[in-house]
Amino acid sequence: MTLAAAEIRALDLAQNYLDAIREGSLDAPGVTRASYGPGERLSHRLAREAAEGLGLEVHVDPIGTLFMTLPGADRSLPAGMIGSHADSVPHGGNFDGAAGVAMGLAVAARLRHLGRQLPRDLTVLAIRAEEMVWFPANYLGSRAAFGLLAPEAPDTLRRSDTGRSLADHMAEEGFDPDFIRAGRASLKAGRIAWFLEPHIEQGPELVEAGMPAAIVTGIRGSLRHRNCRAIGQDAHAGGAPRRSRRDAVIAAARLVAGLDDFWTAEEAAGTDLVCTIGEFFTDATRHAPTRVPGEVRFTLDIRSEDVAALHRAEAWLAGAAAEARARQGVDVDYGPALHVPPALMDARLRAALGAAAEEAGVATMAMASGGGHDCATFAGQGVASAMLFIRNDGGSHNPQEAMEMEDFAAAFRIAAGAVERFG
Repeated sequence: MTLAAAEIRALDLAQNYLDAIREGSLDAPGVTRASYGPGERLSHRLAREAAEGLGLEVHVDPIGTLFMTLPGADRSLPAGMIGSHADSVPHGGNFDGAAGVAMGLAVAARLRHLGRQLPRDLTVLAIRAEEMVWFPANYLGSRAAFGLLAPEAPDTLRRSDTGRSLADHMAEEGFDPDFIRAGRASLKAGRIAWFLEPHIEQGPELVEAGMPAAIVTGIRGSLRHRNCRAIGQDAHAGGAPRRSRRDAVIAAARLVAGLDDFWTAEEAAGTDLVCTIGEFFTDATRHAPTRVPGEVRFTLDIRSEDVAALHRAEAWLAGAAAEARARQGVDVDYGPALHVPPALMDARLRAALGAAAEEAGVATMAMASGGGHDCATFAGQGVASAMLFIRNDGGSHNPQEAMEMEDFAAAFRIAAGAVERFG
């Protein structure tokens, strides 16, 4: 078969897969594929059927991870892996995660149609339960496959929509929560040569740059505070002069404005950094137009590829709390911190992606991933890892996701060329 014909058939397979899972998981105004639910089940079943149609070896581990393998010349070598997750957020878009599964199938199809064999196995992965909206655990499916979840996780993690445990939902889907309880693993870093996760971009940078694809430099780590409080004292709006007020809103607002100044300065110095205050509110049962507010609650989400930048942000927050106390008489309690380390992508794999893009004549740019991905789990286990972003208008985690198949095809040519270089 000619290269052109092989690529057309491979892209048709990807298109058909994406169309079928969309039709099967429609939940207006978007799609819903809950972790360990019917939409995710459908996505895995259709991926399996596509893989079997290509003659790939198919295996499902006890927690539902789908392995679809094109045998290599030396099966004793660690395998190369490509893929992503197949669940979605509620009423989300069709491409977040699923585009990576489709890409993996397309790359394997191209090799199969061309009759090419890599030096090592190529395994396409469909991973379970990446979207944290369903169960309160980062990268649940990939961490479970590596044996990284706590033994009690199946019984303590509960799904947001049903309130039922992970164990209940796994058993309902025919899987075995004892696999997690026993700390077993189906993914072992020493048996993985490399991992590539194709994924739609979840922001506007590729759209703004007019480019179809990006080579990811790393997945940002984060410093998160979910339960921040600025604690002052309630007072009468007319009776309390400025000198006696401990106004929590003014203190918290100064902190937020100062954080924006800190971010601006770091960005001007070339630091990769994003800062978000996702919630900011007074107590609805206590606040009033005539009351100086004595408490404000807020959240903080600070992300960077640079660990030193996250440490500087943490130090800045400590200084801001001291200033609020000295200036406004307001105590700032950030509550527990969640630290997630950055996951840098492998330089050799990035270079191979760049060479493949150049050969394919596809313009790319380098960029950090602001969102978390299963790829971070692989990188954290010492697996050489890479990500390839596909242009996607409309953002992500919403029904407006708008990846064009023309951009998918451009990224596919990069991924296919890189996989042969990785091999």
